[in-house]
Amino acid sequence: MTISGAGQRLSRLDIAKAQAEPLLGPRTARRLAAFENGTLYVEAGGGARFLAWLVDFVVFVLAVGVGFVVVSGVYVAAGLSDGVLVLLLAALLFGVPLLYGLCYGNGRALGAVLTGTQLVRIRDGGRVGARACWAMLVRTMFMPALLVAVTVGAAGSPPGSLARTSIDRSATRRLHAAGIR
Repeated sequence: MTISGAGQRLSRLDIAKAQAEPLLGPRTARRLAAFENGTLYVEAGGGARFLAWLVDFVVFVLAVGVGFVVVSGVYVAAGLSDGVLVLLLAALLFGVPLLYGLCYGNGRALGAVLTGTQLVRIRDGGRVGARACWAMLVRTMFMPALLVAVTVGAAGSPPGSLARTSIDRSATRRLHAAGIR
């Protein structure tokens, strides 16, 4: 739906942003976007996304550290072979984010809870669900490598997902409560 007037075409999203600005403020209204099904939402800001990732990454590093201490103790006490030790450490690196992701099916891991964001499906804003394990593995294992690659490559925008996005829960709730959908 577009509205023409004075040589300008305003999209449904532009109209919604104009309606949302008095409610949310100009900076937050600029982050207004639409899911593939047309439902409006407020994207989480870059700082909130980074902080949520950083918190989740710190949880991952701490859990791997604790796991490393436990595995090292078992290695010494049980006299395991070096091959088993390497296998257990590799299992830790992949197992910790997968297990952390099990607690993350609603899109609200510790980082998201602390920053007021939520990871949702870009298609319709629904729960991440069973794919949360994979999402957490990507966030903790592959995002650091991707961030380094983007920094080194001097690319302009941060990497994102075509299947998921982070929303600002509070602003999106206020938007919907005001009847702007």
